[in-house]
Amino acid sequence: MLLREGLIGLLARFGHQTVAAVGDADALRDAVAAHDPDIVVTDVRMPPGFQDEGLRAAVALRAERPSLPVLVLSQYVQRSYATELLDVGDGTGVGYLLKDRIGHIEEFLDALTRVAAGGTVVDPEVVRQLLRRRRDPLQALTPREREVLALVAEGRSNASIARALVVTEAAVGKHIGNILGKLDLPPAEDTHRRVLAVLAFLRA
Repeated sequence: MLLREGLIGLLARFGHQTVAAVGDADALRDAVAAHDPDIVVTDVRMPPGFQDEGLRAAVALRAERPSLPVLVLSQYVQRSYATELLDVGDGTGVGYLLKDRIGHIEEFLDALTRVAAGGTVVDPEVVRQLLRRRRDPLQALTPREREVLALVAEGRSNASIARALVVTEAAVGKHIGNILGKLDLPPAEDTHRRVLAVLAFLRA
């Protein structure tokens, strides 16, 4: 309840309108049907069981409405949650953030905007933990390419990655081309290929 009220206040403060604020998964689905929102922000855990009801509702909503942007907030890093979300539809317009990220207001609002615009955002802490895991099938990537892919998973644009690594956008584009080639991702719409690369990263 406190988190929900806090989010409503934060969003209002930065010019966003909350069309509905609900307390359980059934009410969430009803609210989406009634209001057709620009984006859904939900907790993984919701009443009555406080297990993964919010995630289940988000996955169901994405299955019913593949273009509906959904941002899921989680208390803990759960790689399976992020993977399951990205697996629904084409993986665009999806975000998975730790609740702690809300305290970093600029980062949270930036993630919210990017997901609403169709981007894919994975919490940097999730990305960091994944980097410490076994990297197959990413073992063919160079350390720099893995670094670029981690930033892609965070939902960053080529320009943002270039700034973070202090390189040119052309260099980032070349790295991404190499990554897509090494991951054997066939030519397709560029955004979709980036999502597939992120999925490969999450599953590694």
